[in-house]
Amino acid sequence: MSTTLIHAGRAFTPSIEIPDAAIVIRDEAIESVGPRSAVSLPAGAAEINALDKIAAPGFLDVHIHGAGGHDVMEGSDVALEAVATTIAAHGTTSFVATTVTASPDAICRSAEGVARYFGLQHAARDVRAEVLGVHFEGPFISPVRRGVHPPEFLRLPSADLLAQFIAAAKGRAQILTIAPELLGAMPCIDAARKAGLVVAIGHTDATYEQARAAFARGAHHAVHVYNAMRPFSHRDSGVIGAVLTTPELTAELIADGVHVDETAMRMLLQAKGPGGVILVSDGISATGMPDGRYRLGTFDVTVSGGVCRNAVGKLAGSTLTLDRALRNIVGLGTLLADALRMLTLNPATLLGIEFKKGSLRPGADADLLLLDESLAVAKVWTRGVTN
Repeated sequence: MSTTLIHAGRAFTPSIEIPDAAIVIRDEAIESVGPRSAVSLPAGAAEINALDKIAAPGFLDVHIHGAGGHDVMEGSDVALEAVATTIAAHGTTSFVATTVTASPDAICRSAEGVARYFGLQHAARDVRAEVLGVHFEGPFISPVRRGVHPPEFLRLPSADLLAQFIAAAKGRAQILTIAPELLGAMPCIDAARKAGLVVAIGHTDATYEQARAAFARGAHHAVHVYNAMRPFSHRDSGVIGAVLTTPELTAELIADGVHVDETAMRMLLQAKGPGGVILVSDGISATGMPDGRYRLGTFDVTVSGGVCRNAVGKLAGSTLTLDRALRNIVGLGTLLADALRMLTLNPATLLGIEFKKGSLRPGADADLLLLDESLAVAKVWTRGVTN
């Protein structure tokens, strides 16, 4: 058994800020958190002096397609390890591997690969993010708001096809993105909820009424709000109006300064509050890599200046890392505790794992990081392991 006491200048749990904080890690779990004066050094423990650092829970990304030159759709151990290792260096300690619209066989192969990797990853004793399961983004999305998802693979929502995806994930299916206005969407939402999935609306041309009907059916999350959604207007508020005015709905935000204008980000933050926003990367294989050509699912994208676009110039995911998202949101005037909540506790709560992830609390997994005063990542622990 290994035990470490981290002595930080301050810690965010993230709900509470603790000055002169101590965090005791024993093996893979957090044993105690509190003021240093109230926490004794366990016998044989190593103490890390980080009085010039900020301690926080590790980030949790519920929407990421790839990183480190590899794509989730590859479904291989090598690809998922590359993603997990790349994003861990930027403070992300767990993630939901996200598919794109493709043939049913390709989606099933990816889900099977994630499930296989899930069973192998804990044997690794290095710093890499933990894959928590699968987020199915597509094929049940709107052809009008498909973004860069290939139109030839779009499908009307089908509970039977969803059951194939869920079976392929072998108990690791976590999130389904669906356009609620499509024929068959409501029975598909029912099937997803019965299977325990988080149902998210996204890539949708839904009206306000159609979105609200989906919420009444059990959808309670919105994927990359503003992007690939019916636009808002004062006489047709649409799906965005429904998202902004439904308190129980959580809303994803890609805070890279490219996908969403600063004013629109402020509107979302003000409408939803710190408990209603989840910062995501929507990262693709180019994350952590130089500009060039990369794959997103079945098609090529070009990255220039860190911005990803397909052959006709449409945005195609991002190269955003969550540490940069944190700095961007704090740069808008958001309190650090609130910004951290959007990266940690909120996504963990969405998945129903807030007692294990997203918090510095006794019994939680030892997923945490140290930030310097500029909010750059200085050190990362994933399930008690650090480099």
